[in-house]
Amino acid sequence: MLPLRLRAVVSSLILCFLFSPFFCLGIRSFPTTEDDGSFFHYAEAPGYRNGAGCPVSSTHTAIPSCDPSLVHIAMTLDSGYLRGSIAAVHSVLRHSSCPESVFFHFVAAEFDPASPRVLTRLVRSIFPSLNFKVYIFREDTVINLISSSIRLALENPLNYARNYLGDMLDACVDRVIYLDSDVVVVDDVRKLWRVPLTGARVIGAPEYCHANFTKYFTEEFWNDPLLSRVFSSRKPCYFNTGVMVMDLVRWREGNYRKRIENWMELQRKKRIYDLGSLPPFLLVFAGNVEAIDHRWNQHGLGGDNVNGVCRSLHPGPVSLLHWSGKGKPWVRLDEKKPCPLDRLWEPYDLYKSKQTRDRVRDQSWGFSSSILVGYAHDLL
Repeated sequence: MLPLRLRAVVSSLILCFLFSPFFCLGIRSFPTTEDDGSFFHYAEAPGYRNGAGCPVSSTHTAIPSCDPSLVHIAMTLDSGYLRGSIAAVHSVLRHSSCPESVFFHFVAAEFDPASPRVLTRLVRSIFPSLNFKVYIFREDTVINLISSSIRLALENPLNYARNYLGDMLDACVDRVIYLDSDVVVVDDVRKLWRVPLTGARVIGAPEYCHANFTKYFTEEFWNDPLLSRVFSSRKPCYFNTGVMVMDLVRWREGNYRKRIENWMELQRKKRIYDLGSLPPFLLVFAGNVEAIDHRWNQHGLGGDNVNGVCRSLHPGPVSLLHWSGKGKPWVRLDEKKPCPLDRLWEPYDLYKSKQTRDRVRDQSWGFSSSILVGYAHDLL
């Protein structure tokens, strides 16, 4: 008769041999069927736990997101950029000193092919212990304010969801980090969270004052003395809205959502810009932004919007990589035409392609210890 502990090990090995090997991995793969019939396969992320010195979670809040110890991050969630969003979340958790103290606010489109309910189930399956909430963004809120842009992708109503975070998020959430879906964070996000917004500043972001600011608006705008006067008392600099720290108390008090909408309404009558959701933010905030270190938005890695050519990193340290622009790393990797920096995104990708699943399924499974302990990618 085998000892009890040895019998348990032998039984586990037999199950691994007889049944799908995925039952024996530390990171499990699973299929999720979407409403439109497409088939997404993701691996379950490792469980990340708080380190020493993390704030103690409050147990006295009826609303989970009202815990004052939390770091709040807002992102959009849709079927088109789902793979990027999942990688972004994974990167935040992987490098956070207190991953259990991060709360994600996902904004999902009402009529996306993958419904908000399906996306919620999928996120929970990939990140079982994640603190998050999914909000339904009604596209009719903004659809009549959107004008044509130089790229069709820029006209997606979900691009404008950040304008409405002050209305959608719980009133107790007084600060949030907004992140685009095509980023990976390679530093502790709590460092970004702690950046102070001095004076009466409402948002903080890396600024790029060497950029040609005039190109973000049309000649019709600059030739109109009344419109161009909006910058007369400011020194405006370009900033990328894909990474922002937002003070939602000041945002709500100043009704900044309405200020942005006013410019969008004018754009419908008189074309003053061509670049989608960015220019209204520049009109309202440029010249009054808390300048955050450039390391928190190494942007433009998607390449230029015309040819999508590969780009290199800006000089200096890196805390966040941003594939803004035409090309996305998951697309180029699947096409086997990656840019060199796309390899920095790959370790955070939890999507399992059909080729990967077939390769894992067909390989010979021995009784090695690696079957029992699972696997994980190396950190950057």
